[in-house]
Amino acid sequence: FVDVTADWCLTCKANKALVLDRDPVAPALAAEGVVAMRADWTRRDEEISRMLTRQGAAGVPLYLWYAPGEEAEQLPQVLTPDLLVQRAQAADRSPPPRRQRC
Repeated sequence: FVDVTADWCLTCKANKALVLDRDPVAPALAAEGVVAMRADWTRRDEEISRMLTRQGAAGVPLYLWYAPGEEAEQLPQVLTPDLLVQRAQAADRSPPPRRQRC
């Protein structure tokens, strides 16, 4: 799970305070072994800007859910606890199947 945020972003701050750092989300992510990462765009980092562009996002917040072996799925800008808990509980953390050589 990648949280692209900035200190000046009010929606980011609300999601962090009301969803990401609270029960039941934080414990569910930890219990299911979800790796949560934060990309801080407060100072308009060029690498983060390129990532936003690749995702078709004009700015923050941007929330990306990566399932093993799959492309990123963009989550809504306004998060709910149910959304993240369901994603965490449904996460298949097994590695993708190895390709067979012919």
